[in-house]
Amino acid sequence: MIYYEVRRHFDLSAQLTVRAIAKVADTYKITKKNQHIFKLHGAATYDERCLSWKTQNKQEVSILTIAGRKSIPFVCGEHQRNMLACRLGQADLIYRDGMFFLHQTCEVEIPDTNDPEDWLGIDLGICNISTDSDGQVYAGGELNGLRNRHAKLRARLQGKGTKSAKRLLKKRRRKESRFANHTNHCIAKSIVKKAKDTGRGIAMEDLTDIRDRITVRKRQRRRHSSWAFRDLRNKIEYKAALAGVKIAIVDPRNTSRTCPKCGTIDKRNRPNQETFSCVSCGFSGHADTIAAGNIARRAAVDQPYGSV
Repeated sequence: MIYYEVRRHFDLSAQLTVRAIAKVADTYKITKKNQHIFKLHGAATYDERCLSWKTQNKQEVSILTIAGRKSIPFVCGEHQRNMLACRLGQADLIYRDGMFFLHQTCEVEIPDTNDPEDWLGIDLGICNISTDSDGQVYAGGELNGLRNRHAKLRARLQGKGTKSAKRLLKKRRRKESRFANHTNHCIAKSIVKKAKDTGRGIAMEDLTDIRDRITVRKRQRRRHSSWAFRDLRNKIEYKAALAGVKIAIVDPRNTSRTCPKCGTIDKRNRPNQETFSCVSCGFSGHADTIAAGNIARRAAVDQPYGSV
């Protein structure tokens, strides 16, 4: 309906016209209630007709622009360079923080996963982002110190309310997002490597809608709601799939209140955040480690919610 009109009005090439129309049409597939407004530096989608990778003798990408086709060098790691041989479908050109990024989908083979004989339980928490059933804590006190520092700086800027303060807040938001993303990558990589090296599967709690199901004290609300636990779980799942490690998702109820020795379930078994002490048999230990152990045993004995 509008192909020739768009070409004539904007003086675009045939394939760029097709991609522009497709981008608008895709957004209206989501919702048609409002007129959509596109950002000046919004992402642009390129298919194989208007973008090609040159990785044989050089590291360049040939991309079609309104000023003709341009060959532009790109930077990536050796692992990502090798994955380009398995690229699939379209690429997205994104402008962020003064730089251009190309997001390319790649298809990789996922190895088969066998049923493990044992499980590595992972407990996700507020004070310690994650703790495994072997007692290893991932990102504990040091990370919380950085998160508190970020929160204080953000509160100070929000209190000023000036134009420069808002600009710094936007910059800090991106910085904190990169920090959380990097931390989750490191945690997920360490957990998957440990499970693979020991021949175990990974057992995690089903924390869907956890923020709606539990209440915390007022001073804990920020810490409870500010970390991307779903993002961490997603990273663990896809890294485990690439490594051939099986994932089990179990029922989270009472994993932090159950005694692993006598099986007693009591709220008093956990007198504080860090300590577990059974009111029946007296067994005690680190609360997060015991909870992770209960998760591992639940994956081995009970029927898990699901597995990957």
